[in-house]
Amino acid sequence: MAAALRPRACWLDPGLAIAVLRRIDADGFARMDDWSPGADSPVPERECRLIAAPRPAALEGDLAGTLACAQRGETLAEAEIVRLFSARGPEFGAVCAAADELRQDVNGDRVSYVVNRNINYTNVCYYRCQFCAFSKGKLSENLRGRPYALDLDEIMRRTREAWARGASEVCMQGGIHPEYTGATYLDICRAVKTAAPGIHVHAFTPLEVSQGAATLGQSVPDFLAALRAAGLGTLPGTAAEILDDEVRAVICPDKVTSDEWLAVMAAAHALGIRSTATIMFGHVERPLHWARHLLRVRALQMRTRGFSEFIPLPFVHMEAPIYLKGRARRGPSFREAVLMHAVARLALHPHIPNIQASWVKMGPEGVAACLKAGVNDLGGTLMNETITRSAGAVHGQEMSPAALEAMIRAAGRTPVQRTTLYREAGPERRDASLAAAPLADVVNTPARRYERAASPGPLAPPIVL
Repeated sequence: MAAALRPRACWLDPGLAIAVLRRIDADGFARMDDWSPGADSPVPERECRLIAAPRPAALEGDLAGTLACAQRGETLAEAEIVRLFSARGPEFGAVCAAADELRQDVNGDRVSYVVNRNINYTNVCYYRCQFCAFSKGKLSENLRGRPYALDLDEIMRRTREAWARGASEVCMQGGIHPEYTGATYLDICRAVKTAAPGIHVHAFTPLEVSQGAATLGQSVPDFLAALRAAGLGTLPGTAAEILDDEVRAVICPDKVTSDEWLAVMAAAHALGIRSTATIMFGHVERPLHWARHLLRVRALQMRTRGFSEFIPLPFVHMEAPIYLKGRARRGPSFREAVLMHAVARLALHPHIPNIQASWVKMGPEGVAACLKAGVNDLGGTLMNETITRSAGAVHGQEMSPAALEAMIRAAGRTPVQRTTLYREAGPERRDASLAAAPLADVVNTPARRYERAASPGPLAPPIVL
């Protein structure tokens, strides 16, 4: 592990390393609560009181100046962003309050969400990302579930069902299957648009785009143009993790580099294909790396205007290989998780107007706190959310529109059902979503050859979940 990721190596006995790592935050201080992303644990009352408190009339030192610069939309220096992440006690409350003042100025009291369905078309992957508990196969950690690869018929069935239940979007991501090429991704797009021509296809991270282009011998822009012609609407901003190669060398050494991720996004934005941006935090990195990530996202947005929103994704540790091996923290602390949303609002202003909180990672109480710290969007209803559940999260695989709207109203805000690109959903979509029937069982076609030890005898029938 790089030296900057091992600030305690000079004094910590190796025999205590794992125990200490599981009890500290990103600065190396003791965690003050038992909260972790995705876990069924209460949010800490002290931090919630600080978030709800009025903004202090006066702040000591440099924090007041940094907050003022951020609220004016100036680009903060790396050290200034790190300073915001160091806020504790009343300073923590002040940063959250400043972020929420910006949210009020930019978004008012409207809190949006989209009705969507997750379709994770395969969990077979030949990459070895150490934070991932979703992918399966001979080259990955076979932790939960069995390898599968969806048939196009099942993808189309799920799409039709999602449309009937009021969805305006399907969000599609998956492992990098050794047998998949760019043609596979084109076929998936065409299948979705055949099943529901009106649905928006939000699919394929820069990793899939890069891999798909390479398998077809095409440039990334040419492959993106082909995807768009096949029905692609926007790209999800995942596979970013931390846009710092020092961290990536530890958590995803064989994945796209920071520059490659940014280059794919730049190419998409140049073609008019918009995307989201994310950060996955709370594992081995430090606040310095968070600051670098935010500045790189801001710089690209200033060039392209292609990011529609920023989504903090707290690391869910329970089933992640890197945590089970004793090499990662157990996600961010509650203070850090809320601060990421607040600091993102401040550091990315005015270039990215939407900051999203993930209910499946933060939980309802955590989302309520984030709504007081700069957040204006709660993401999707997530029919069939599986990636975070595979990591051990307990907050469910779908949140109904009625439940999301109740959560928003309880925070004193006005719910707005939106499309992927932040237009208000039409009455037909909204009515269908509020009257949705229960989801049917999904069928995951087994990918037997990618299991670690195949069972003898004939193949079993499809897995029904």
